[in-house]
Amino acid sequence: MRIPLFCLLLVLLSACYHPQRDCQKFRNGSFSFTTTLNNDTVTTRFIRQDALEIDYYEGRADSSSIRWINDCEFVVQKLNPRNRAEKQAILMKVLSTTENSYTFEYGLIGQPPTGKGTAIKTN
Repeated sequence: MRIPLFCLLLVLLSACYHPQRDCQKFRNGSFSFTTTLNNDTVTTRFIRQDALEIDYYEGRADSSSIRWINDCEFVVQKLNPRNRAEKQAILMKVLSTTENSYTFEYGLIGQPPTGKGTAIKTN
């Protein structure tokens, strides 16, 4: 009897936890994002100003439009796509925030999320 009661109490307490999501402070600024691609660690830097984002990756700059759905979700679409894959819009959803970073998930519009990462605010 004690074990089921303890488990029930644990489930109830964990259901009350909500991660911090102060997304407003990440709408603008300079950020960096590090991930692993083909067993290599790569870092992307980007600058976001409300409706515009400029990415810097491997010495190249690329611009995207940003359409905010709400404070913690936005759609990113390349302004000058080079192929059909780059024409597809990506939905970004902020899952949690800290003082200088946010954890997010992303995926193509209309499909389940395909990745997750953390962006660090650098300014």
